[in-house]
Amino acid sequence: MLAQQLSRLATEYTYERAKLFAGSEFGNFVRHDIAVEAKKLVTFGTFDLAVKASVGQGVWASVPWLAFFDPLVTETATKGFYVVYLINPNTQQIILSMNQGTTAIYNDFGATRGRDVLKRRARDMADRVPEFAKQFSEAPIDLGSEAGLPAGYEAGHSFGKTYQAGTLNDDMLEADLHQMLLAYAALVNRGGTTPSEVMQEEANGKDIEETRHYILSRRIERSQKVRKAVLKVKPPICECCGLDPKHDYDFSGPISEAPLDVHHAVPLHGLTDGETRQYKVPDDFMVLCPTCHRMIHKIDSPSDLSKLKQQLRFKIAREILDFTS
Repeated sequence: MLAQQLSRLATEYTYERAKLFAGSEFGNFVRHDIAVEAKKLVTFGTFDLAVKASVGQGVWASVPWLAFFDPLVTETATKGFYVVYLINPNTQQIILSMNQGTTAIYNDFGATRGRDVLKRRARDMADRVPEFAKQFSEAPIDLGSEAGLPAGYEAGHSFGKTYQAGTLNDDMLEADLHQMLLAYAALVNRGGTTPSEVMQEEANGKDIEETRHYILSRRIERSQKVRKAVLKVKPPICECCGLDPKHDYDFSGPISEAPLDVHHAVPLHGLTDGETRQYKVPDDFMVLCPTCHRMIHKIDSPSDLSKLKQQLRFKIAREILDFTS
């Protein structure tokens, strides 16, 4: 079904984009029907991914797309890295691509330099998962447009596969997509687009495997999706020192914005790439203040809350003095 839908998108897009954008039935078909069908392919698998299809915002896009986002990395096509089907409506080609968000890079570096940055990172991405990259093509892609975003997609393409509309079937699509999503999971686990020297500096000089596990754990902790889920079910109080932002700082904002960290407490060492992607909310997490969070990463086992409590040498002031009186 999805193969047929993507072929329809590739063959009919040029004709449909000549019509009004607002209220387009074809646009709704892409945004809803294609996205729903794609979501079915990942719902019952091992991949926890967001799925989105787009034909543009307010106006027709030069290149429509269907993307798969890991929430630990991004939930938008404007930043991070992700798996995407890009459509060249001129040649009626469907391109499965490991790609990157163009808008964020353009904002940081400008369009011309930004494309150079995207090309360099695309090369690094392929080098980080070589066993998967070799199953696809690293040849440049052509999206048939000179517009800024398509040029960025072309520069950000790391590896992938191109199909002609009408020749793609569901068996072929599902097999290739599965391999690409495995590559995506491996890339996330191995640090994504973060340079190795930056990862090792953040991990305080650990060996490469320990560094990758540390960076993945930190990526999990920093995920807004994970943070909100944990703080929704766990009290917003540091589990070590007892700091309570509401009482100690008179914090009254949303719980998800409280000055507390979510700590991923389950060790990742010894697990395979696929296994590291699994975590349970809230069982695998602690709520810690920034100081206690930093300290727990300095002890032998970052899951040993009792040892961290034994090292604690202060008490929260409210237990001694009542500052409200």
